[in-house]
Amino acid sequence: MSREMEYIKKLNISNNILIVCEETEKETFKKVTERFQIKYVLPYTELTSYGEIQNESLDSVLSTLTDEKFTNEVISKFLTLLKPSGKLVLSKIVNYDNIKFNLSINGFMHIESNEGNLIAEKPKFKAGSSAKINLPKKSTPAVWKLDDNTYDDLIDPDDLLDEDDLKKPDPASLRVCGTTGKRKACKDCSCGLAEELLVEAKEGKVIDTKDAAKSSCGSCYLGDAFRCGTCPYLGMPAFKPGEKNSIRTIILAICQPLRMPRFHISSD
Repeated sequence: MSREMEYIKKLNISNNILIVCEETEKETFKKVTERFQIKYVLPYTELTSYGEIQNESLDSVLSTLTDEKFTNEVISKFLTLLKPSGKLVLSKIVNYDNIKFNLSINGFMHIESNEGNLIAEKPKFKAGSSAKINLPKKSTPAVWKLDDNTYDDLIDPDDLLDEDDLKKPDPASLRVCGTTGKRKACKDCSCGLAEELLVEAKEGKVIDTKDAAKSSCGSCYLGDAFRCGTCPYLGMPAFKPGEKNSIRTIILAICQPLRMPRFHISSD
């Protein structure tokens, strides 16, 4: 009983204390609690039937009950009698883990072992009390979402085009020589451009090619899949980067996969 006595000696005499013990220990605990202004010493058999103790009126409850007597009903009774932040002290507990679990699920907190006693604390708030919680205001995320816009807010892509963008180029002006990059046949032309220019000259048709499209994306050598609509190499085979895309190169690229005989064409 020394552990219980040591704990009782540390308590302030103004504390309201309840001791639940065996019948044989009753008189001993009455003597050691004489200095307290309000004290109750009850055998285990009288705990649930004793009606003089008001709810939430005790600062401390000390129990010498063994594990098998420490039921959920007894724990609930202790919790009801204790003031907020009141302490429950258990001195004869063997299965600490099991009792800790039962104390937790019944509402006790800060459960710890101290000098052989298992001490638990009742929460600071009273039953039925409430507190205001100031939650932070929901801030608008700084992320632009398409879903936040109505149909009227969207820009019509046609409004971004001017009159010049809507003009279709003359298809004849888009056909240029793979060697010169202009609408001018190179020497020893064999792609048919020289004949076309000759027919146009006879018919008096003049095509202005000073503004003919030139490569600006740098993807012309990759082939038509990577070329823009006005690429000067449109319709021609792919070639190595930096390689001069001459008529000789074009014909060799076409003939080799088809296993056709090569033509002898002089280089520029």
